[in-house]
Amino acid sequence: MPIATTPTSVPVIVDEEKCIADKGCRVCIDVCPLDVLWINESTGKAHMKYDECWYCMPCEADCPTGAVKVNIPYLLR
Repeated sequence: MPIATTPTSVPVIVDEEKCIADKGCRVCIDVCPLDVLWINESTGKAHMKYDECWYCMPCEADCPTGAVKVNIPYLLR
């Protein structure tokens, strides 16, 4: 499985200003069936660690602050 060494913006974008993972929130990480979201150790915010997203959307739907956005490719819409 490919590992992203830096936070990536495709296909899942996490708005670090809205993300409250540094305060203990782990909703997006807990609901992801592929465990592609992780906590960035330097910022304490969530980010996409593995580029294996299925576009299933529970991370976006369940985020309490609306910080997570899934960019669905045009052909899947």
